[in-house]
Amino acid sequence: MPRASAGVAYPVLGAISVTHMLNDMMQSVLLAIYPILQGKFSLTFVQVGLITLAFQFSASLLQPLVGLLTDKRPMPYSLPTGMGFTFCGLILLSIAGSFPVVVLAATLVGMGSSVFHPESSRVARMASSGRHGLAQSIFQVGGNIGSSIGPLLAALLIVPHGQASIAWVSLAALAGIFILVMVGRWYAANLGGVRGRAGSLRKTETTLSRHQVGSAVSILLVLIFSKYFYLAGITSYFTFYLMDRFGLPIQQAQVSLFVFLAGVATGTMIGGPIGDRIGRKRVIWGSILGAAPFTLLLPYANLQWTLILVFCAGAMIASAFPAIVVYAQELMPGKTGTVSGLFFGFAFGMGGIGAALLGKLADTTSIEFVYHVCSYLPLLGLAAFFLPDMRRAQP
Repeated sequence: MPRASAGVAYPVLGAISVTHMLNDMMQSVLLAIYPILQGKFSLTFVQVGLITLAFQFSASLLQPLVGLLTDKRPMPYSLPTGMGFTFCGLILLSIAGSFPVVVLAATLVGMGSSVFHPESSRVARMASSGRHGLAQSIFQVGGNIGSSIGPLLAALLIVPHGQASIAWVSLAALAGIFILVMVGRWYAANLGGVRGRAGSLRKTETTLSRHQVGSAVSILLVLIFSKYFYLAGITSYFTFYLMDRFGLPIQQAQVSLFVFLAGVATGTMIGGPIGDRIGRKRVIWGSILGAAPFTLLLPYANLQWTLILVFCAGAMIASAFPAIVVYAQELMPGKTGTVSGLFFGFAFGMGGIGAALLGKLADTTSIEFVYHVCSYLPLLGLAAFFLPDMRRAQP
């Protein structure tokens, strides 16, 4: 990709969004085939949670370190390298013959994310021309679309043809590597220009004290906790919930998971642009707390209303994340990679811990009880009331 002129670089945003779609599609395939892995290896819910924990932790622990490193020394061609880890993880998963090998494969897929997210988030900011919320939404919606496609791909390809067919999914990683090489060229060409400086710095510095910044970041992390604990409960166990409560076959349950993930993609797309217009705090406050009515009703609904409610809950919760990331970048100007790595990493970590703990809870109680507990998590969105108002004029 050639060096771009001023203005939103939509081709670059499109490319980084497509690769985010491929990245998260491959990750969600791992989540969607849990019933297959459970049947083949006789896994408990705790072991299912441990697979998610391995995947999420390999991403969460490395992402802040990658972000900190690339803030000091940007690495444009680290993006295709990260996708290479994902490729290796999928190939290993397709031939895994034991539970420990499955865990290792999940760890490699997580390592791919640990490299991809901080640097691709910086590319999105570089390409934004000041419309940071819009750019984050375009970037992140690609990932959400990919997450929603994964269960469908698993239902149509992997369930009928078995574990070995996961190798075909790795072709998406090869496509991602090709696209990210071109993105890396654009990234390298623009590092020394206006876009490169915009990727790391804001035009105006924050006027908040260190204590205020620290308090605000802590509140944002609480909100990430509530969001990703709930999302972990849905993405890891929703198929089991539908099969257990409504007696759905595995393929129909996986297609139903697509409904929730489509809601997440919808919320992500609208959250960033709205935050550009009305302020990040209002979006954060409304989206996370606004999900509470839907999540509280969910455990009592029939199948039809379950799908409606889970779509609405996903859309409401997901609309917060673009605003949270941009809000945090504005809190700590000059630390785009660190902020992105911290928040994406913390999100992955909370998802992993949530999956493991909720799996243990499901083993000792029931999968339905897990959803009763999770329904109260969005109420933690009340903490957003204490965030300082960071609104400023948007271009």
